Amino acid sequence: MVNNALPGTVLLGAVALERGVELWLSARNARRLRAAGAVEAGRGHYPLIFGFHAVLLASCLAWALGGGARPRLAVALASVLAVLLAQALRWWAIAALGPRWSTRILVPPGALPVTAGPYRYFRHPNYLAVSVEVAALPLSVGAWSVALAATLVNSALLGLRIPAEERALGAAWSAAFGSRGDDEVPEASPARPSPPGEAGGEAAGAVAPAPRAGAEEVRPIQSPSPLPLPRSGGGSGRGHHP
Repeated sequence: MVNNALPGTVLLGAVALERGVELWLSARNARRLRAAGAVEAGRGHYPLIFGFHAVLLASCLAWALGGGARPRLAVALASVLAVLLAQALRWWAIAALGPRWSTRILVPPGALPVTAGPYRYFRHPNYLAVSVEVAALPLSVGAWSVALAATLVNSALLGLRIPAEERALGAAWSAAFGSRGDDEVPEASPARPSPPGEAGGEAAGAVAPAPRAGAEEVRPIQSPSPLPLPRSGGGSGRGHHP
């Protein structure tokens, strides 16, 4: 009999190893950030976040090895794919934050928010990745009840984490993201075509007139592209799990 939870069980082992790499990288970066004068925010809820993710992994593993209900193969494979995509998004964000990424909210003096990488499209890409992973990882082994409970707890923790991070970044965060809609990408307005017969417009089948001899060609002025701002390390680096 095929064990449909096998892909998810293998994934659990891979995620556990990935967590170890993240913890090592986070500890290294946190030491350097503190040495540079970074101030930590949200310290009170950090143990809750750390414990939550440890319990989540243990619960999924206990379900997979303890004979819990098995998922349908399609559900298991779709959940594995969702976790892998979430991991890709997370590491994209980690790469964008560079040495300022940490599982803790550590803000270096004078640091500005990063708006490059996934932060061009989402305010908090790591928290999006975490939310997907928290739901999909239990589903990969058939643990529907764990997925539901973990999603509710994760939502409550994000309700503490995100405001703490945004307060730590202060006015710089508001300046970089305050004018955006939630996780919305600003779009350029389409150019309005000129009516026929208007200067610069062309009637159907008409040929654009050649410039007069000696006349200086007028070129449209283009607005410069906004420069990306650096983002502080801190909590948006990982989402919120260790």
